[in-house]
Amino acid sequence: MAAINNDWLEALKEEFGKPYYKQLFASINQEYKTRLVFPPAEDIFNAFHLTPLHKVKAVILGQDPYHNHGQAHGLCFSVKKGVQVPPSLVNIYQELHDDLGCRIPDHGCLTKWAEQGVLMLNTVLTVRAHQANSHQGLGWEEFTDAAITACNAQDRPIVFILWGTPAQRKEKMLTNPKHLVLKSSHPSPFSAHRGFLGSRPFSRANAFLEAHGVEPMDWQIE
Repeated sequence: MAAINNDWLEALKEEFGKPYYKQLFASINQEYKTRLVFPPAEDIFNAFHLTPLHKVKAVILGQDPYHNHGQAHGLCFSVKKGVQVPPSLVNIYQELHDDLGCRIPDHGCLTKWAEQGVLMLNTVLTVRAHQANSHQGLGWEEFTDAAITACNAQDRPIVFILWGTPAQRKEKMLTNPKHLVLKSSHPSPFSAHRGFLGSRPFSRANAFLEAHGVEPMDWQIE
C-alpha cells in the first residue's frame, strides 16, 4: 500500500498504531498475495493522495470499490479512462446534466473532482475480484470513520453528500454545525428514481460553498 504522506498522515497517524489497523494491514497484504484484489495496491489511498485534508470542500461517500477488472482506482464511483461508465455513474452524470447543464462525458474518471477538493471516499477501500463487499468487516470501516471524523472536525464549511443508506449511517458522526449534509437515495439504477434524480446535490453544494465565501466546484468532467 502506498503510504499517505500529506496532511492526512497527521490526522490519521494514531490509527496506524492501533491493533485493528495492524491486523487490517496483515490481512490486506495476504489478500493481495493470494487473490486478485482491487484497486491496485498503489491506488488504495488515492482519495487521500489527491485531496489533502486542508483542501477538502466536499465529501462523497461510497461503499466499496468496483470489483471488475480495470475499474477501481481509489476514488468512489470513479473508473479509469477507457473503462465503460458504470450504471450508478451514468445516473450521476444525468443528474449533473439536469442540475447544472453539464455535458455528459464519454469516460468515468472523476480525478478532476478529487483534485478540486472533493474527497471521493469509499468506506471500505479494497475488494476481492467479482465479490462485492468481500472486505467488509476487516477494519477499513474504522479507518475511514477516522477520516470522516477528521473532516467533521475542520473549522470551515464542508459539504457531505450521502447517497444511499450505508452512507447515511455516517450522518450521526457529522456534528459540526459549520457543515452541510445532503442526503438522497443511491444513484444505482435500483434506487435512483426514489429520490436521487432531481435532488440537485451539485448546485446545492455550490450554493452553500459560495454563501460561505468558498470557491464553488467546477463539476464539469471534460
